[in-house]
Amino acid sequence: MATTAPRDSGKPRYLQIAGDLAQQIRSGAMAPGDKVPSESVLMARYAVSQGTARKAVAELRPMGLIDTHHGKGSFVKSRPPVLRKSSDRFRRSHRRAGKAAYLTEAEQAGRAPAVAVLFIGPVEAPSDISERLDLPPGSQVLARRRLYLSDGTPTEVAVSYLPWDLAKDIPELFAENPGGGGIYARLEDHGHTLTEFTETVRARLATKEETVALSLSPGSPVLHLTRSAQAESGRVVEVCDTVMAADQFVLDYRIPAGE
Repeated sequence: MATTAPRDSGKPRYLQIAGDLAQQIRSGAMAPGDKVPSESVLMARYAVSQGTARKAVAELRPMGLIDTHHGKGSFVKSRPPVLRKSSDRFRRSHRRAGKAAYLTEAEQAGRAPAVAVLFIGPVEAPSDISERLDLPPGSQVLARRRLYLSDGTPTEVAVSYLPWDLAKDIPELFAENPGGGGIYARLEDHGHTLTEFTETVRARLATKEETVALSLSPGSPVLHLTRSAQAESGRVVEVCDTVMAADQFVLDYRIPAGE
């Protein structure tokens, strides 16, 4: 017997159905891990064509509500996206407590986080990185490339770039595990007290290389975040270039409204 989603003459039918399915997921009527009804079931339930049913399910993916596995179908996500709270994640108190931002956030979201170090060593700074570091084009920098995972699933690739004249005197920066609090704590241990972080975020489609690294479907969206860390001296002492699977994160910012 056919059922109907609440009708809104201002919305296409597939969006109405997607909204109904999303409400069922958020209310718990469809639990984490449950299989989303097949296209044939949705066609009968909502009295719509296969194309409409397919478009309705497709709308749930960019909402971060479902995962689709080829040959198996779509399933309600087992866990919510990680909340990345930028107003809190770089507090000095966290570094002093030996807490790394990503690991803490993933654990708060109920996930099992892990970090794989892919490369540590000297490289020629990309042009945009050398500009952010206020270095001449082609300058040598230390690069630290990592892959972050949640419950075994790759979620982001990050590369930290540090000026070579600064990094060469901090041996911990060349270690896979730089110690509690991460590289920011080691910078401060060596007198580079951090005063400000500046982040630029843009959304785009994943490149072929990023699709492979993050196990994404072709055409998946990513968040490209670039962060500069500035010390008391006024010098930018690190630039972190990060590509994040867009459906795995919610970015939260606090913006002062005063003078």
